[in-house]
Amino acid sequence: MSISPAPALPTVHVCEQARLSRDARFDGLFFTAVTSTGIYCRPVCPAPSPKPQNVRYYPSAAAAETAGFRPCLRCRPELSPGNDNWRHGDHVVSRALKLIEHGSLGELSLEQLAERVGVGARQLRRLFVERLGAPPISVHTTHRLLFAKQLLTETALPVTEVALASGFGSLRRFNAAFLQANRIPPRELRRHPRATVDDALVLRMGYRPPYDFEALLSFLRTRALPGVEQVDEHSYARVFGPADAPGWLRLSAWPGAEHALQLQLHCPRPEQLLGIVGKLRRMFDLDADPQMIGDTLRDDRVLKPLLQRRPGLRLPGGWDGFEIAVRAILGQQISVAAARTLATRIVQRYGTPLTTPAVAGLERLFPGPEALADADLGALGLTTARANTVRGVAQALLDGRVDFRSEQPLDEFVARWIGLAGIGEWTAHYMAMRALSHPDAFPAADLILRRVAAGDGPELSTKALTAKAEAWRPWRAYTVMHLWRSASDAAPLPRSRPTKTTT
Repeated sequence: MSISPAPALPTVHVCEQARLSRDARFDGLFFTAVTSTGIYCRPVCPAPSPKPQNVRYYPSAAAAETAGFRPCLRCRPELSPGNDNWRHGDHVVSRALKLIEHGSLGELSLEQLAERVGVGARQLRRLFVERLGAPPISVHTTHRLLFAKQLLTETALPVTEVALASGFGSLRRFNAAFLQANRIPPRELRRHPRATVDDALVLRMGYRPPYDFEALLSFLRTRALPGVEQVDEHSYARVFGPADAPGWLRLSAWPGAEHALQLQLHCPRPEQLLGIVGKLRRMFDLDADPQMIGDTLRDDRVLKPLLQRRPGLRLPGGWDGFEIAVRAILGQQISVAAARTLATRIVQRYGTPLTTPAVAGLERLFPGPEALADADLGALGLTTARANTVRGVAQALLDGRVDFRSEQPLDEFVARWIGLAGIGEWTAHYMAMRALSHPDAFPAADLILRRVAAGDGPELSTKALTAKAEAWRPWRAYTVMHLWRSASDAAPLPRSRPTKTTT
């Protein structure tokens, strides 16, 4: 099922009201350009409001820059959350955007990118201009330049490393592109850096309110793997590879009332920075539009009070697809705690120990598929069937029969995964929800979902829940989180038979 992205822009009236009231709920959903200054801003910009006749509205930063405007140095468009409304579902634009954000246009031509999403290059360009106001290459370039601007402003990374971190292989090309977009060379922006040289970078990661960071941490905390992750009431931390140059990160709320998380990041390889920040934005669902999600779901009798109780509930993603796949398999028909125990044993036996851990308690990397394809998992307490499934999935990934490409349609992803022994629709949809952060993934066979979604009525069948959930598209994964959270907030439900768990 291909769901079209939202309209390119809110109505002019909505844009005008949001700009005048500096409404943070619209931050990143449009940009305001001022013809008298040649600058474009976020709708939350604290600068005095320009005259209405001098204002132009654009659906993306790339569209504003394509029209010749440069980013504001005061509100800093590089700090705005992304517009996830364009990326949800399986529309061509959504899938191409995911590829672009993974840096694919740095490796592929426009023709090759278009082929990956099943259209011609001319059609893809037309769709981008129609939806985002700019062609794919402009979206790609603006994305990299805004990240470079944030690094220049908030860190003390050398300019050469900023160029590399933002996806430019050549310092000369970086300098030229930055000068064209910002009207000043990179070093001019660096004359008054706000940061000093330190072991860890500190970056702001903006979101669109409301944002229930507490609930997201709670979900991750019950599933955290000792040695790989640390999750407390205020932050999430983990170590990541490669083993010969490991890094670590910590995410917490930004001090004060700013709508942002604080990322502390130690990454030995600058070229990984852009991808890591993008992965964390997906993992913590920082680009979601809670207002649009709520508009779709609030008419449901069961969901309405849940949305009112937690309007900022987000979709918790996972760091690595294979890690999520293993956890999902382990969690089939056992409790979250039991699945975590089994996963911890796998990490301790087959994970890669770090020679000199940089942070106490973060000393192992989760094993890759090559480490588990022939592993003796039965000795760790896994059933024979479950051990065979983990090994089979590891081998299938090594063979290329399945993968976690973010641009693949949900139905295609599920169909390929359920073709593997031991993987059913519940597991495939759970992986799509956590590993791909697909907003419409829906493990309808989940017993807790079928009970809670029934409200005061009898437990729904899988078929009945699937039919009911059609009205929740394209945000079914968010309903999963609301229903699971409702179940965990309430008294434990009696269990008459084994159930899939929220691993």
